[in-house]
Amino acid sequence: MIHDYLQRGVAAGLVAGLAYGLYMVLVANPLGGYVEAAASGHDGGHAHGHAGYVVSETTTAAVSAASGVLWAIFLGGVFAVAFYFLEPALPGRGDVKAYVLAGAGFLSVSLTPWFALPPAAPGAVHQYAIDTRLAAYLGLVVAGIALSAVAIRAYNRFAQRHVGLGILAAAAPILATAVVLSILTPTVATHPTLPADLVAAYRGLVVLSQAALWLLIAGTFTRLQRWNSTDRSARPAGETLPNS
Repeated sequence: MIHDYLQRGVAAGLVAGLAYGLYMVLVANPLGGYVEAAASGHDGGHAHGHAGYVVSETTTAAVSAASGVLWAIFLGGVFAVAFYFLEPALPGRGDVKAYVLAGAGFLSVSLTPWFALPPAAPGAVHQYAIDTRLAAYLGLVVAGIALSAVAIRAYNRFAQRHVGLGILAAAAPILATAVVLSILTPTVATHPTLPADLVAAYRGLVVLSQAALWLLIAGTFTRLQRWNSTDRSARPAGETLPNS
């Protein structure tokens, strides 16, 4: 059974990854080039390589697209395994459970770390070494998983009285964590050569793109699951599917 879930998760990740890769090529890369050019004081929107070589735009686009696809496939697989084990504990009915898990994944993997380590635009000056930032990110992912579990448990407990009360109970620890991390965390990256509104727009686009990626994974996964259920119900009673 878990094999079926994993297949659907990988397929959902592939679909989402193709869309995300296209976004990287058409939107993220040109925007990154523009921001980098603005940070370095160039007028053009193309970032030129240093140390005597220039990275081909075609190669950059291909690497970005491939990375986006692989990242989405990985998330799809993790999503499927988590959904297989956690489905009974997730609030909602039917497809809603998948979207709740996608929201928890986005909160854990992206949003919680970004409360303390917001996305850095090209040209950022980092205050800490890459190893320190990576360790902090992984620790915040673990904290995000715990935060998601607390929010879901709070919703399940208070939604028995009223759905609105459950939503408020789930939102409370998330908002509290966002405020505490935003206030207590030192600045880890600065953008001295970029306008604040350009940095904010870049960060906002990164957040929205990751949220859309999780949403597309959940949507594709539920559609594949629905098709699989329809196919099973359409088969004769004595016929079974492999891996079932």
